[in-house]
Amino acid sequence: MVQTPRRVLFVAYQFPPSGGIGVHRVVKFTKYLPEFGWESSVLTVANPSVPLKDESLLKDVPDSTEIVRARTLEPSYQFKERFSGRKTSNAGPPTAAVKAGRSSLHPSRLIKSMLRGTANLLCQPDMQVLWGPNAYHAGCELLRRKPHDVIVATAPPFSSFRVGARLARKFGIPLVLDYRDEWGISNTYWENKQQSGLSQQIQQRMQARLLRAASMAIATTPSSRQSVQNSATAAGSPVRCEYIYNGFDPDDFTSSNASRKDYGNGTDLFRLAYVGTLWNLNPIEPLVKAIEQLQQTSPEVLTRLELVVAGRRTPDQEAVLDRLNETACRLIRLPFVSHDEAIRLMETSDCLTLLNAPVPGAERIVNGKIFEYLACEKPFLLISPEGDMWEMTADCPYALPCDPLKPEQIALSLSSEMERHEAGIPAERAVWTPAAYGRRQRAEQLAEMLSSLTSATPIRARDKKPHSENAVDSLTSP
Repeated sequence: MVQTPRRVLFVAYQFPPSGGIGVHRVVKFTKYLPEFGWESSVLTVANPSVPLKDESLLKDVPDSTEIVRARTLEPSYQFKERFSGRKTSNAGPPTAAVKAGRSSLHPSRLIKSMLRGTANLLCQPDMQVLWGPNAYHAGCELLRRKPHDVIVATAPPFSSFRVGARLARKFGIPLVLDYRDEWGISNTYWENKQQSGLSQQIQQRMQARLLRAASMAIATTPSSRQSVQNSATAAGSPVRCEYIYNGFDPDDFTSSNASRKDYGNGTDLFRLAYVGTLWNLNPIEPLVKAIEQLQQTSPEVLTRLELVVAGRRTPDQEAVLDRLNETACRLIRLPFVSHDEAIRLMETSDCLTLLNAPVPGAERIVNGKIFEYLACEKPFLLISPEGDMWEMTADCPYALPCDPLKPEQIALSLSSEMERHEAGIPAERAVWTPAAYGRRQRAEQLAEMLSSLTSATPIRARDKKPHSENAVDSLTSP
């Protein structure tokens, strides 16, 4: 007897055409869950106020996935940038005017700061709460016409948790809270999320209520799972807490003979690449300090080094990169690139780098990009506080863990890797393989967890079925 597929509703503000690493988790779940007896619907935003767009990611969403989009009343992201005075760069370094504006104490900046603080206090838990009313009504319409077995709300933004909780309560459906980032870490480091003491108290109570309403909470690392469990215990919630790592999709890595793009310096240099956003939680300074140290001790090494950074960058990070103009290192600055192009850059680089700031909580973060680095099977500088990522990659021959507070250690790892590469000495792979980090395995984990909430019997993966690039897409207006 063929088991009828169950259906899960993902409440996900971050979903294509929005771009960035945060959208991949739900996209890949929708792609692979049908193999384990679960179809998906996605409740998302029609006019996302986000800095990055990447419509190519929609190709992974199966036809069986119904996408419902509700409009948000938020201002555009461009308006938010102008209002905050913290414009990020997608291309070259900041202009002199932008640099001057950062240090200016002009009254207009003080007024903007006061207004931004007021907006943050009124919009709890985040500005995306302005999406909530329309998202709730759109979700109600969907759930009335199509039965669902579980609701998975994914955050940040954490207003998605509130939408999911309202829908779950109204329709009597189990609620799962998917923490792509911890709530406290997000509030501390995310752009424009500087919270007052009052806001933090409001959101602590809000999180406690949501944890008491949920049937399950899922984090992305073992330590983050424990942190969420601690919050649940403090809230008096018996919610079950689990974790599911992010991963990589083998289908994204199909070009074994990808050609290396020449950025004007020739293709014979040792290429070190960073792919992702550069901001306060992922700062480039530890690597820049290491390169500056090599400039003092071994300048000839830097004549053979090309550093490529691809992604959004805050003005502060651009200013740090400017310091490399005083070194022999060739610096290539690229804007945000599509996911496909990012993969090609990773595959054709000689070494990659991953950056986490030495701040409280960073030891619990496992960057989503690390799994694609692992899939490339390229050496990578893991510049991060010792923690979950160091432990996860302890047996990986390509990981080169470095303390971000020790530039001399980073410099030694980089120069040693360049020497090994130039000598043609391969990394000692032994029996290690990245296969265990695939997105299909992550979807199987989620399917088993969802089945446990609905008394459904988990099924083994069926043969993969092809799907077209376009899913059912219903637009819901306010």
